[in-house]
Amino acid sequence: MTTPITIEEAETLLNLKGSDIYTLLNRAHKVRLENRPPTVNLCGIVNAKSGMCTEDCKFCAQSAHNDVKVECYKLLDSTTIAVKAKESSLNKASRFGIVTSGHRVDEGSELLEISSAIKKIRDDNEIMPCASLGNISKETLLKLKESGLTRYHCNLETAQSFYPQICTTRPWSESVETVKTAKEIGLAVCSGGLFGLGESAKQRVELLEAIRELDVDSVPLNFFYPVEGTKIDIEKPLSPLECLKIVAVARLMLPEKEIRVCGGREFNFGDLQSWILISGADGMMVGGYLTTRGRAVEDDLKMIKDAGFEVSIGH
Repeated sequence: MTTPITIEEAETLLNLKGSDIYTLLNRAHKVRLENRPPTVNLCGIVNAKSGMCTEDCKFCAQSAHNDVKVECYKLLDSTTIAVKAKESSLNKASRFGIVTSGHRVDEGSELLEISSAIKKIRDDNEIMPCASLGNISKETLLKLKESGLTRYHCNLETAQSFYPQICTTRPWSESVETVKTAKEIGLAVCSGGLFGLGESAKQRVELLEAIRELDVDSVPLNFFYPVEGTKIDIEKPLSPLECLKIVAVARLMLPEKEIRVCGGREFNFGDLQSWILISGADGMMVGGYLTTRGRAVEDDLKMIKDAGFEVSIGH
């Protein structure tokens, strides 16, 4: 077992410059190989309910408070969701996330439809369903678990100290409580955040420490993709090496956890996308995101093979 690095060391590592960065990436890769299977775990998602969100997250294209032209639609039916899951399994993903916009999913007809979709996906037995339905109640989580859900997703988004600058319509603590409740009833949990919103290196570590304290199973690392109409005003996006440092430090802080690079990968990592696999990450999202397209799955599969890895089989 690898001893996780301290908060102080993490802050120091995020501020490395020059050739020291490559030493960090190599260190993180070694820790990943010592603590995780020598494969890459893939996941896919469906934007099951798009737009019209009442939350005011400044970075989000689906927020009604932002002026973004995004496709809006009500919850997809369970059959359509199950078909999307099948497509993800054909892309070699082992997990599939059902994602809805809004503070929380409706606990009436929407919950019934999602529960039906989860059952259909489990009956197909080719991919494991996950769900990201907002800050839902314990009772709703239990119903989803009864339907066959094994993992719930709820991002903290950013550090608690920075959170008021990006969202004011719900408290940061709500997501923490959702994660704790999901764990309490026996669900695995996927929880991470979004980097490149203007937060400091110290605040990046603050977020990762909060995730570490929650002891979640999978940590998705997202990187801000600027969309016209959102209210995040960033003079300069994160460089590929800055992003890689975040991946590496996440691995060193969370040596035994699944570290998955998700949204913003293509934009932020550029020609260094393959480096995520030798900098600490052992998972990726493929096949596109909520409102933006990803690159061709065939290119991602080739990238994984060229880096000397195989896609993990199973859940």
